[in-house]
Amino acid sequence: MRMLKLLAAGVAVMLSAGSAGAADVTLTIHHFIGPKSPAHTKLLQPWADRVSQQSEGRIAVEIFPSMSMGGKPPELYRQVRDGFADIVWTLPGYTPGVFPRSEVFELPTVHQGSARATNLAIQKIWDMIKDDYADVHPILLHVHAGNALHLRDKNIGVIDDVAKLKLRTPSRTGGWMIEAWGAEPVGMPVPELPQALSKGTVDGALVPFEIIPPLKLHELTQYSVEGEDGSRFGAAVFLMAMNKDRYEALPDDLKAIIDANSGAAITEEIGNVWDSVEEVGKKLQRDSGGEVIKLSAEAKAGFDERGAEIVERWIEEVNAKDIDGKALVEAARAAIAENGK
Repeated sequence: MRMLKLLAAGVAVMLSAGSAGAADVTLTIHHFIGPKSPAHTKLLQPWADRVSQQSEGRIAVEIFPSMSMGGKPPELYRQVRDGFADIVWTLPGYTPGVFPRSEVFELPTVHQGSARATNLAIQKIWDMIKDDYADVHPILLHVHAGNALHLRDKNIGVIDDVAKLKLRTPSRTGGWMIEAWGAEPVGMPVPELPQALSKGTVDGALVPFEIIPPLKLHELTQYSVEGEDGSRFGAAVFLMAMNKDRYEALPDDLKAIIDANSGAAITEEIGNVWDSVEEVGKKLQRDSGGEVIKLSAEAKAGFDERGAEIVERWIEEVNAKDIDGKALVEAARAAIAENGK
């Protein structure tokens, strides 16, 4: 790890020397997805550009996509906590148990299909979940539009149709949900999904439509499934976080620029971005000869009944950690409803 860190730091120095010679501070951002993904092109690169512009070049930002600084996606949180990277964009679900409060927004029947509504809800109840992030400086916690079910070659109409399928899960609560469906959860970081689908290691996956273009999932799946009203099967929560010591070491005026591009200042914008990019993935699926299936309200209710069981299981588990799970679920649902869906 030390050697990787030294090599990454050397690369950052060389890059910044050529592009940001007058910068007082050069920050590295490390993430697990490719440079053509929405996360890179619509969140991280625009964020870096704004921070640089607003600081008049005093902050330079170097972005390392596709784990190019080394390590595996589940290591990203430790990398930022320990100072290997200045900033990371990752999924809290890659490190189960570390962010128990934030899992409330992953749960089926809590998130309803709008990234904007759930992002605003996260900010609304931030004081209830902020203890999850005591070891880092959070910049943004957000969701995508929600998990649709993408299948290689099996069409489904009701919940019994997914029984015994092997499905990629984005999180441990997603794994619980898949088990409740009678299917087999298979955990893996999303960059590994194309190969797993190609080899038949999994029959399908829970991911949003926005991930279809960068991973070319329209070439590997025939069916994509969501509720008739756009509702989904839970969601994934994403974290953009900065090393705490690195943030604290900044002069106050540069801290203020980071703060002006964090949390409530950008959450609605990012929610709208993630909602809008869904249509691109849907179009690719249809144009490739695949189908986007909208389950009837009755059929989706069958999935939601199992989802409600997962919510109760989660409440019981976090209650044992002295976290009021019921209060979190009620607050999350109310805040999502208040913001539109």
